[in-house]
Amino acid sequence: MDAFRLNWLTAGDAARSIRDGAISSEQLVEACLARVREVEDRIQAWQFLDPEHALNQARARDQDRREGRAVGPLQGVPVGVKDIIDTMDMPTEDGTVLHAGRTPADDATVVAILRAAGAVIMGKTVTTECATYTPGKTRNPHNPEHTPGGSSSGSAAAVAAGMVPLALGSQTNGSVIRPAAYCGVYGFKPTHGLISRHGVLKLSRTLDHMGMFARTLDDIALGCEVLVEGDAHDPDTLMRARIPFREIATEEPPLPPLIAFVKTPLWERTDEDTREAFAELTDALGDRVVEVDLPDIVLDALELHRTIMEAEMAAALVDEYDRGRERLSESLRAQLERGRRVTAFDYQTARARIPLLNDGFAELFERCDAILTPAVAGTAPKGLTSTGDPSFCTLWTLCGMPAASLPLLQGANGLPLGVQLVGQRHHDARLLRTARWLVTQITGGEPQDG
Repeated sequence: MDAFRLNWLTAGDAARSIRDGAISSEQLVEACLARVREVEDRIQAWQFLDPEHALNQARARDQDRREGRAVGPLQGVPVGVKDIIDTMDMPTEDGTVLHAGRTPADDATVVAILRAAGAVIMGKTVTTECATYTPGKTRNPHNPEHTPGGSSSGSAAAVAAGMVPLALGSQTNGSVIRPAAYCGVYGFKPTHGLISRHGVLKLSRTLDHMGMFARTLDDIALGCEVLVEGDAHDPDTLMRARIPFREIATEEPPLPPLIAFVKTPLWERTDEDTREAFAELTDALGDRVVEVDLPDIVLDALELHRTIMEAEMAAALVDEYDRGRERLSESLRAQLERGRRVTAFDYQTARARIPLLNDGFAELFERCDAILTPAVAGTAPKGLTSTGDPSFCTLWTLCGMPAASLPLLQGANGLPLGVQLVGQRHHDARLLRTARWLVTQITGGEPQDG
């Protein structure tokens, strides 16, 4: 196997090759580190990366295999971890100078699960400030003059650039779907509460989701299969039977899916490229897509989301504001100050609307398998002072619905243009199956980078 290309292996293929003895984890990690050395100066995806520590983990995984110990589904595979997710052996600084040098005593639940599955924790990927709007140093791998999106900037860029096959992110508004769309990779935000957030920087219990990035849907399904489990430390997770994500995601649908094309009330924000691309996409789907207008109840989703997010952020980051407000960005400081002014009545009223919104989608999902909608208004904006508009993700995050970004389209400028596919709550594996069908219909097969 060509060692120069090892860094472009999918997570699933890499794990199989390591289990079969075709390659070693050390070889794979060294190939990924070589790619980091090649492109990191231009992309700047990593907040913390100790090559020797990554290689030592890989050597330990190889020794496990040689000595006949049990190997996991991600045995020896390097994974990037967003720098708001606690790692006991690496700093977790949350994108803020207020947490500089912070090294947690324990792993976040998702990190502990990854280690148990045999993964190598490659390093910590760049996040925006406290996973909000102020950008970090990361640049778009397709054109470094453009934003990679946020807040999971480094994770999306590292996967897109071939530095790791899989990376973790989080989403409170559009922080997985948007960077996946801008960087041209698969991004997945599961149903709210499906993956534990214990040991992850808390912004909003109501809205925080874990998520992931990969270059194939197979790897997204693999990541879900590994990470989805109940956690007593996260009260929004559920103890449930194992979900066979990979099996379901690769099944042929019993009937050709019917897709609801939803422009949303934000359609006028889209670029001409986006409108033209979606016209071609829906034409290609023919009678398997139907345009659907959303009920009026969704019109105030942006304001509901903002009320909940900023109120809960103000409570979650009270110490940071009280001790170091002058060292926070103007943007974050303004969010926290608005959040402190939200009344209990407005907050509780906003939260009470979420079940009503989900009830409003119940009839649609009785007829349709998924919702097709823009992930972003257009391709990644030029400049590094903003991470782009997250509003095309807001409604689905507010409702806690699973969503995927699929790298199916391209703008006239040659940059990726993601397609968002949204599913019914707790039907995540079915959404991945529908996503696979859609990709196959449009491309004739699943595109892979590299």
